[in-house]
Formats: sequence, C-alpha cells, structure tokens
Amino acid sequence: MHASSKNLKEPLWRPHRRVSRAYVPAHLRPWLLDTGSLTQRIIAACGGEFSVVVLRQAWARPMRNEALRLGLRPDAYAVLREVKLVCNGRPWVYARTIIPASTLTGSERRLHWLGSRSLGAVLFADPSVARSEIEVARALPNDRLYEQATALLSERPAEVWARRAQFTLKGKPLLVSEVFLPAVGSFPLSCN
Repeated sequence: MHASSKNLKEPLWRPHRRVSRAYVPAHLRPWLLDTGSLTQRIIAACGGEFSVVVLRQAWARPMRNEALRLGLRPDAYAVLREVKLVCNGRPWVYARTIIPASTLTGSERRLHWLGSRSLGAVLFADPSVARSEIEVARALPNDRLYEQATALLSERPAEVWARRAQFTLKGKPLLVSEVFLPAVGSFPLSCN
C-alpha cells in the first residue's frame, strides 16, 4: 500500500556541482549530468524501439518547489505533462514538465499539443532555447516525485535519481524534471 499523497514530501533539489559524485550511483552520473538531448541519448543507447508514452497532460497545480522555481504563486495552475520515455518496451525515464500559462502564447502554444512527440526534440531544435544549470535530486518512497515516477513499475526500487532544468523559449520558462528508472542501467551508455 502506498502512502497518501498528502503525507508525501517533495525531494530536495541541489545544483549538480553541490552533489558529491561518490553519492550518485556511477552508472547514472553520465545520464544525470549530460547537457544534450536526453531523447537522443536514449535512442543512441538503446539501439532499438523508442517511444514517448503520455501518462497525463492537464492543467494542474505544480508541486510547491516547482512553482517556486518558476516564480509562480503556490496556488497557480500550469500545464502538467507527464510522460514515460520507453526503450524496447521498458520505461527508462519518467519526465514531468511544468508549462506556465504565460509560456503558452505565440508560437509556444504548440507545446500544449505535443501528443506523443518528444518535448526534447522541440526544445533542442529551437535556437532561442536557453537552459539553466542542472539540479539533481534523490527521490525516496516518501517523496511525491518517487510515487509518481514509479507508480506503473511492477517492482519499485529503493530510490530513484532525477535531474531538472528550467528552459526558456524566447524568454518564456518551463521546467523539465527527468527521473531515471531502473532500466536505464540495463544497457551500457554508448554515446558521448
């Protein structure tokens, strides 16, 4: 039985430079600290079938730490997009994106209609995109992010590691969090 979402806490996010390398599992370090497109890295590493499975996309209240990171009021609503990045039928990453209403104007309205297309493909193809420093978190079973990321797994790990960054498109922010699931370590990292 899983804890009520009211009893779950939010993970502690730290700038990646302030997290001891010895603390992070060695096989996850290259994934957590890579500054390129995670989608492209997964496609290259898995050498097989890749898909984006949309779990949810709706207007919702972000977690408190997400609202603070984006400069939103704690009671503000934003588009919440939750997806799984799947390699050869196995979920490798749970990704959670928060898109404020103010970002969904002009050409950025397209972000609301991605469907099963990769957000990373859109972001890394846009020359106006800027990315903040990567933050890293370790999520445990008493964390909301852990609960959301592992909800569909048949066996839940003792912990999951995540990274997040704020992206800006033409000065408009969105927050992308990526949680690395146990299958990520099932193949060697084969790209630079």
